[in-house]
Amino acid sequence: MLVPLLPAGLLHAQPNQGKTLTVVLPSNPITIDPINQLNHDAMVLGQTVFENLVEYDADGVLKPQLAKALPTISADKKTYTFDLREDVTFQNGKKMTAEDVKYSFDYLLDAGNKAARRSLFTRITKVTVLDPYKVAFELSEPYGPWLYFLTKYMGIFPAGSRQEHGDDYFKSRPAGVGTGFGVFETWKPNDYISFTKNKTYWRKGLPHWDRLVVKMIPEDATRVAYLLTNQVDVISAPPPREFNRLKTMAGITGASRPTLGGALLMYTNTLKPPLDDVNFRKAVSCAIDRKTIGEKVYYGLLDPSAVPAPPRGWWFNADADKELAFDLDRAKAFLAKSKYPNGAEIDLSIQAEPYLLDTKDAAIFVQAQLAKIGIKVNLKVYEFSVLIQQAIRGEHQMALQVFMSPGEASYIIQVCLTPGQVLSKSTGYDNAELNGLLAQAFAETEQARLKDLYGKIQTVVARDAPLGVLGYVHASNLWRQGVQDFKVNQGLTMSVGEVRV
Repeated sequence: MLVPLLPAGLLHAQPNQGKTLTVVLPSNPITIDPINQLNHDAMVLGQTVFENLVEYDADGVLKPQLAKALPTISADKKTYTFDLREDVTFQNGKKMTAEDVKYSFDYLLDAGNKAARRSLFTRITKVTVLDPYKVAFELSEPYGPWLYFLTKYMGIFPAGSRQEHGDDYFKSRPAGVGTGFGVFETWKPNDYISFTKNKTYWRKGLPHWDRLVVKMIPEDATRVAYLLTNQVDVISAPPPREFNRLKTMAGITGASRPTLGGALLMYTNTLKPPLDDVNFRKAVSCAIDRKTIGEKVYYGLLDPSAVPAPPRGWWFNADADKELAFDLDRAKAFLAKSKYPNGAEIDLSIQAEPYLLDTKDAAIFVQAQLAKIGIKVNLKVYEFSVLIQQAIRGEHQMALQVFMSPGEASYIIQVCLTPGQVLSKSTGYDNAELNGLLAQAFAETEQARLKDLYGKIQTVVARDAPLGVLGYVHASNLWRQGVQDFKVNQGLTMSVGEVRV
């Protein structure tokens, strides 16, 4: 017999009365604070409470949110000016102005506050209030990607609120400090987080629900069981093996979309033997049959790629991809040229719970493939919060994990392969040539020129193989047919503000 997941009051409020939307994530969040969020699945929490100057819609299109329009950009591409909406209030009743925007960014950029996402925005040198509803950002150099990162890793909060409430408040009970459609209500650890409707939300008529419940269930079968028994409305990360069957069942709807930012990565620590040898790293890459993983492990929900660019992306370099693609003979030849011609033993860290996709089956497949060329792989299983911190500190040899990004061309390369970023130590890689090419790309806006630059960047990555890539995942969801206006989000974060139940 199934035991109800939700407290009786929340359970009986939905779905019969149509007032509570219940969604399920596979991983357990550790924070709601967007500037410290490392779990992309959990961004549905922060984006319910907090909003940004701009947003990605479900189709991956950049649009204004708290700003009236996309920014005006100076000729030297170093000053961005935003006109703000004048009809936005925080959930505590305070009107949002340019002073709040400046305060939020000044707090993020203060190194003493140790925001996990600070490194993405350090090119911002000054934020200036031009009038109550106009704000300007000055950058140290051209850096277009920061706009895309705003949509995931930043939020606007009231001036003085961080000092008033403290970081723990923003982490675990941020009531009243956002402008979003949902107001924080309750966090029951390892169970659920709930929000109530923001009755003064600036987008009139939204949200359509009275309460949002975000439930955490790591087990595939349990997530599916509660959907089939109408105890939840939407689930994330349905099991790929069962997805096509489940989405055609009576009373259930499902869909998937290929993403431009969700990569299945192997963080290869180039500072630790045997991964300190480039030929050994290339041997590892060429020994992995990505096509079979995509078809037989993930049933079409993974597009194979050996470089940090999605095959569907305009910036994908097919020639660079071939350098690291599956070829057992080349894998053996690379291994023979390495410092470890007779093979070696490696620990591969993997995540216990699914993160868009479950990596355990893929890890077992990789283990078997590397054994064919004499490399023994020991699988080490950790919870997400433990594994990501190991990668941040560079304590692993290899780690296999889904890496979620906004779908912007430079993000994975920046975060994993350039110094001073949150996952720089996951690879230990720093290359002046790559850094120079990135700087050129940041100053460029013409797509043909950008394609050339990102093609050269992928060539450098293929040459040095500092990061293992298996492919790019598809976002997928299942939901009850009574749920209306739900759309699978190409940017990976589940979007629930416009959903009806």
